[in-house]
Amino acid sequence: MEKEIRQKKITELAQKIIRLSKDHILMHMRFLDVAMAAITPKPKWGMDSIACDGRNLLYDPVWVVRKYRQEQGAIVRAYLHVLLHMIFFHGFRYDRVDRDGWNLACDMAVENTIMEFAIPNTQLKRDREKREVIRGLQREGVKMNAEKIYRFYKEKPLDIDVLTEYLNLFQVDDHEIWKETQQMNLSLSDWKKMTERIKADLKSFSDGKTKSEGMMQNLEAATRDHVDYSAFLKRFVVSGEAMHVSEDEFDYIYYHYGLFKYGNMPLIEPLEYQEVQKIQDFVIVIDTSASCRGKTVRAFLNKTYSIMKTEGAFFEDMNVHILQCDHEVRKDTVIHNEAELDQYLTGATLTGFGSTDFRPAFHYVDEKIRQGALQNLKGLIYFTDGYGIFPTQMPEYDTVFVFLREDDTQPPIPSWAVKIVLDGELDDEY
Repeated sequence: MEKEIRQKKITELAQKIIRLSKDHILMHMRFLDVAMAAITPKPKWGMDSIACDGRNLLYDPVWVVRKYRQEQGAIVRAYLHVLLHMIFFHGFRYDRVDRDGWNLACDMAVENTIMEFAIPNTQLKRDREKREVIRGLQREGVKMNAEKIYRFYKEKPLDIDVLTEYLNLFQVDDHEIWKETQQMNLSLSDWKKMTERIKADLKSFSDGKTKSEGMMQNLEAATRDHVDYSAFLKRFVVSGEAMHVSEDEFDYIYYHYGLFKYGNMPLIEPLEYQEVQKIQDFVIVIDTSASCRGKTVRAFLNKTYSIMKTEGAFFEDMNVHILQCDHEVRKDTVIHNEAELDQYLTGATLTGFGSTDFRPAFHYVDEKIRQGALQNLKGLIYFTDGYGIFPTQMPEYDTVFVFLREDDTQPPIPSWAVKIVLDGELDDEY
């Protein structure tokens, strides 16, 4: 009985602290009202932390009271921390990343954003240490959103002891709840709508005291349109006729009855041809300027091939041109079957490494079409860093420029082309 009374008092005290923290945030950051209204604080004894599943703000009452006694601003910071994770969609990408790296990147992005806002009475003892680490990243030219931080440490891994130190320094909430993205109680599409609203409201409500470069960088990264590369490849499919038994139109009962009754004379032959969707003519252009590295190019080709192979997208006799081009077309390798493609992927060498000009590749492909070497071309994929001269005239075939990562300094692509940013999708191919 005494234990229940004590738990009730702790719960009531924790609820009061949570409520005051929420009011404190709303008083200084009115543009977060829609996001705060979307989640409901719920006590959860024994978790010794705080977390958000998309709909509920779960917290351990004992943890809340203890943290509040240690530093009064800790719970406001924790509340805002988990809220920003949801606004930036951090919990919805957990199944495609290295967990420790993503945990650190997300926490660093959020903590930097909060410290930039400098809300009164939210400063913590270890903020100075956090700022020193963040300044080190900024000196390296890293923008403080989770994707950029994650990518930086992916390319320049931290020593395990330093990684552990940073994880402990920036950790606030429990990310284990993110493991099952499909079980998040509020969907990604719901949070996307709220994030768009927050982005608009921020411009209206913000004054000089609440503007945060980190907030805008993270909102831009979160609301940027992401095109799924796997799904996009299906747009380059050409209709054709391939050898394939049509199971739906063939009746095996009559077929076997004929063999039984008349020996080797079936009553009906199988329909050996069925119209399927497969790739016949296809062009992949590889930017071999000095900024495109060999292992990155191979990773892109491997991913492209594995997607198409999984989808069964190739004809047995294909006509795939893989061009290497910097400011001129250096090499054209024509692939006729999967064996040749496998051989190319394992032994390809890159040539070029000059400046980038996209126009020669398009001129070359157009000439191949005129010569009849590409009769059924529907699309061209150009893998590049984006720094080059784009054609001004729209080609007769679909074009997609595939970038390894997003970079605000990249020139805009032509309006008639599609831009896809892989940003992290090649990690498994390295």
